[in-house]
Amino acid sequence: MIIKRRYTMKHGARNTITAKVISIKKDEIMSLIKYEVVLPAEMASVITTESAEALDLKVGDEVKLAVKAVHVMPYKE
Repeated sequence: MIIKRRYTMKHGARNTITAKVISIKKDEIMSLIKYEVVLPAEMASVITTESAEALDLKVGDEVKLAVKAVHVMPYKE
């Protein structure tokens, strides 16, 4: 008998983005999964006050976010 169990990942990341898998390229060891972001998400950053002042950030300013992460971890709820 084979019992298939759904795996749900517990994670501590606050900055999550809802996305749809658009392609999967599998190899023997690693797989490349590409996503399309389907829902706007809120993100947060921590920067030095000196940097915030240098950028002259104000509530309502439109900025670009450069995301530098070690991992992008997909999970299902």
